Amino acid sequence: MNVLHRPSTPPGMPPPSARRQPSKLSFGTVCSSNINRSMEAHVVMQNAGMRVESYGTGTQVRLPGKNAMEPRIFKFGTPYAEMYRSLAATQEDEAFFLHNGVLQLCKRGSSVKLAPQRWQDTSSNAVQKHDVVIAFEERIYDAVIEDLQTREPTEDFKAIHVICLDTKDNPHEAKLQGRVALELCWILEQTDDLDLEAPELVEQFQEEQMTHTQIKVLHQICYL
Repeated sequence: MNVLHRPSTPPGMPPPSARRQPSKLSFGTVCSSNINRSMEAHVVMQNAGMRVESYGTGTQVRLPGKNAMEPRIFKFGTPYAEMYRSLAATQEDEAFFLHNGVLQLCKRGSSVKLAPQRWQDTSSNAVQKHDVVIAFEERIYDAVIEDLQTREPTEDFKAIHVICLDTKDNPHEAKLQGRVALELCWILEQTDDLDLEAPELVEQFQEEQMTHTQIKVLHQICYL
């Protein structure tokens, strides 16, 4: 039986006072399968002292297989540790999935929470607690917005800022954009009035980022 050891995780980039001050805002991070992009941001932001949860919008958790036509597929809610054991069932499989990095992603996920969570299956009361939701692809951004617009309004009926940071689905890009997401969320965390200040701050953030890298940033306010 494979034993999952808690991996070392990259430190976040909090201000000196972060350890003493609880996060004011609640953040959600969303990708397709809740194992690479959203989980990278989850880990980095959590290490920085932020309140954050991560999700996927796909119908299933799809992981790269031995060829493009045969991905390894799991249901949302399957524990990361169980996925790890399935992928490492034989020495050949274990070597392959170590080489392509998927086992490392499962190990990281298991250190943060039990299993991948699907955004659309999350209760409105849980979703509504988030002030900001970061989606790491435009189609995922669209899916989050569509889902929010079709839900019945909650009693509190509050704004949720949905932001897209378009990111290629590979560990290298996820690591880079996880830090970008952290930087943006620290800016939003410092606001006195998020709903009033966020649109201009997001626009300024994109202009600044474009001097370093071509990144597409989208922003929409939804209510739930």
